[in-house]
Amino acid sequence: MEPQLLHRVTDGVATVVIHHPAKRNAMTAGMWEALPPLLDGLAADPAVRALVLTGEGETFCAGADISTLRESSEPAQSLAVLAEEALAAFPKPTLAAIRGHCVGGGSQLAAACDLRFAEEGALFGVTPARLGIVYPASATRRLVALVGPGAAKYLLFSGELIDAERALRTGMVDEVLSEGELDKRVAEFTRVLVSRSQLTQAAAKEFANGRTDREAYWAEQARTGGDTAEGVAAFLERRPPRFTWTTSG
Repeated sequence: MEPQLLHRVTDGVATVVIHHPAKRNAMTAGMWEALPPLLDGLAADPAVRALVLTGEGETFCAGADISTLRESSEPAQSLAVLAEEALAAFPKPTLAAIRGHCVGGGSQLAAACDLRFAEEGALFGVTPARLGIVYPASATRRLVALVGPGAAKYLLFSGELIDAERALRTGMVDEVLSEGELDKRVAEFTRVLVSRSQLTQAAAKEFANGRTDREAYWAEQARTGGDTAEGVAAFLERRPPRFTWTTSG
């Protein structure tokens, strides 16, 4: 099978799989280019309430396919930035499910997700210093926001790999799971995400990402969207809520 992005939608969760096992799921230019339109389609699908990004087999993503950078890194880097920004802007919760190597462009994609769950044995690295590449400003700022300036400089300056436990301590990942438990935990947690209010999630995502110009919009959505009334009624009636607000309004 050619290097590509595979996807499926099951029970409200879209799963996007980075498929290039011959090169540890390294991203080709075509794969970077394919990600934004794929995300656009999934964002517009009312059946999708959350998204999981993962890699085929035992590796998340080993970064960019280095063979594509022989002439110049700039075209591939531009495509990577567009893909990263599209993933960060996805309007529904996103979770990276990581096993094996999460390096270079792989760490860039993982950092653009809202949450990151990793299996024990996973390795993380931000490796442009090994190749003499300037890491994109957007990716650098996102890494600093995630792990802090000290840890970001350690990763960027050295290009060294860190294990899952250290990634957990720095804030690069949110949970570390025992071998064989990652898929089960991701399925369990995404069921929680799907059951919650998309109104709350969408507003919280914008606020957490620093947007400050839509407070009045979200206040109006809370007044008129129905989820608040349903949530309160469900709590008082001791039943699961049936939230109906969607990202399309």
